[in-house]
Amino acid sequence: MPSSSELSRQILSIRRFNRTYTTRLGLLRKSYLDGSFSLTEARILFEIGAAPGITAVRLCTLLDLDRGYISRTLASLTRRRLVKQTASKQDAREKLLSLTAAGDKALARIDAQSSKQTEAWLAPIAAADRDAIVQSLQRVEEILARPQLRIVRLTRETDDARRILAEYYEAVSVIQRDASGAIQRIINEPASGMWLAMLGEEVVGCVVLRRLASIEGASECKRLYVVPAARGKRIAEALLDAQEEYARNAGVKWIYLDSHDGLQPAIALYRKRGYKDCKRYNDNPQATVFMRKRLR
Repeated sequence: MPSSSELSRQILSIRRFNRTYTTRLGLLRKSYLDGSFSLTEARILFEIGAAPGITAVRLCTLLDLDRGYISRTLASLTRRRLVKQTASKQDAREKLLSLTAAGDKALARIDAQSSKQTEAWLAPIAAADRDAIVQSLQRVEEILARPQLRIVRLTRETDDARRILAEYYEAVSVIQRDASGAIQRIINEPASGMWLAMLGEEVVGCVVLRRLASIEGASECKRLYVVPAARGKRIAEALLDAQEEYARNAGVKWIYLDSHDGLQPAIALYRKRGYKDCKRYNDNPQATVFMRKRLR
């Protein structure tokens, strides 16, 4: 049998994981811990108990559930006199949620049952295996807590787009820079566009596609950039994936690009993705490498 302190630590770790992620993963059961509450009801009681004054809108974000479903569940818990809803002084339309005395007791019973069930589950498992389980759950928790990568195609030129392009120009010492309004014109043009890579709400990368008027059925990949702190996460590949998918759907047959010998990591990435050397196709004075890829 594990020591009391060791078992308590393991129980708390698994219970924290269970509370935080089982609802998000869709593991909804009719009854939680064989009690009188669904998993969603138990999670709502926990969140309100942990943060009295929380709002329904915040609960929707935490549990990633439909607002109507949350509203109906809160109404049920309120009718059962487990949850109290008080109008906010700042906005009377917003209700601040707290547990009643009965709600506190119900949450304490859920916690006690959760600890008892988890202890029974862990007890027959070897100590090394228990630690492996806890470490694995902690690793899953870390992964799920990371900001998720999104690739967004712009419909208008934004301050974020201008900022990351300015960073790119300085990082690569670009001479021929896009003038004010040029990105919006690219966005508006067929077989063209600009994509931003977002980690959470932070812009961490970009790429531009510009139609090549001089070559029929061709567009040009430009301004591929990932901020240093976000490198090593395959963000450049995700940007190029989004760009190429859009280009195929737009009827583009070839994507061209230029680079220079000092950007060997980028050149290696292009080659890996099927770009081949080609003859010079523009008058960029900084370019020493010219490549193209046929889209299939």
